[in-house]
Amino acid sequence: MSDVSLEGDDLAGAVGAVAQRVRGLRRIAVVATPTLETVVAIAGAVEAGVTVVTINPQAGETERAYVLQDSAPDLILDQIDLTARAALPAQPAPAAGAADLPGGPGGDESPALVIYTSGTTGPPKGAVIPRRAIAANIDALADAWAWTPEDVLGHALPLFHVHGLVLGTLGPLRLGSALHHTGRFAPTPGGTLYFAVPTMWSRVPEPAAFSSARLLVSGSAALPVPVFERLVALAGQRVAERYGLTETLINTAARADGERRPGLVGAPLQGVEVRVTGTDEFGPVEVRGPNVFSGYLGNPAATAAALAPDGWFATGDLGLFEPDGQLRIVGRQNTDLIKSGGYKIGAGEIENALLAHPAVAETAVIGVPDDDLGQRIVAFVVPHETVDAAVLVDHVATTLAPHKRPREVRFVTSLPRNPLGKVQKKLLT
Repeated sequence: MSDVSLEGDDLAGAVGAVAQRVRGLRRIAVVATPTLETVVAIAGAVEAGVTVVTINPQAGETERAYVLQDSAPDLILDQIDLTARAALPAQPAPAAGAADLPGGPGGDESPALVIYTSGTTGPPKGAVIPRRAIAANIDALADAWAWTPEDVLGHALPLFHVHGLVLGTLGPLRLGSALHHTGRFAPTPGGTLYFAVPTMWSRVPEPAAFSSARLLVSGSAALPVPVFERLVALAGQRVAERYGLTETLINTAARADGERRPGLVGAPLQGVEVRVTGTDEFGPVEVRGPNVFSGYLGNPAATAAALAPDGWFATGDLGLFEPDGQLRIVGRQNTDLIKSGGYKIGAGEIENALLAHPAVAETAVIGVPDDDLGQRIVAFVVPHETVDAAVLVDHVATTLAPHKRPREVRFVTSLPRNPLGKVQKKLLT
């Protein structure tokens, strides 16, 4: 983010100027560069009751065109000049139109944001996030993390998605705390609260620099156990993990005043229901509560497939509850449930076991078709140092049950990831 700041009346004035400019529009698109201008543009639109479609500034031409055609904004804001608040530059919106979802302006159900999913199982879908979801979720997180106006939040997360936008931007604005977007993830003066994804935490060169913070939060993907333990050893901090999706915002979170253990994403937030269905050791995770989205923009079939009439949303994740009520996410149903030799195996459990080996820097585990086993377990490993595949296989077989050992280990130099650090397993071959 550019080295500028706004606070108090100046911030309110900038936001108010944007709100005056866009009030009366149905929907606008904001190219969400990590700048103060983006924060002001989104906050102004939300204040005016206008729905904001966020666009990844690094999106390719095809992806950007798809989002604009699907969402059909009335206005596109790219770079907003804070010194010319009354005359925001705009591009003409595309002519195509997408059906609005129910919910009039100003009500709790009125749409505040449209955030597009990553499109891992098909074309990206525009998740419509209503105002009541944002308000309820931020307030629930304030309770879980003892988040107050005295806090100073530091993060370098992108502003086009839930973690950096709803939690990291609208959160401080709603609660009245300071926000320092650091551009490149690093400690900020007086920082008491930090949000980051696992890749950021794993690459912090001096974890001790975060030792003065009262709470470190990790999300968007599972935090490897070795990274958790490194932060404990060098920063004296036990990271609070949380679990959420674009469609649900945050469902569970480790509490500031509770136990924080590696591999666990905490208990359901206040007002949120989470259940694990099925009779196996782990099963599909479903969520219901005020945090859940309204549906997919212009896509009633996809909405009906994911969101039941009684409000339960099928997350597509697999998980289990520990005896103390904290949730453990095992993986995704479509990529992380491996059926091998008659067993149902969670890829995440094998990945954690591999990451506990000192020679393993990163890993991703998938199941591939096998004539004998149905699926065989294949581990892609980015090594810290040279290690024999058989050593890693034996390590898993002794750490977990023998049937959970990889049948094949493939060494690679890196894993394919999306901008939020999530491994894209569909690209592993």
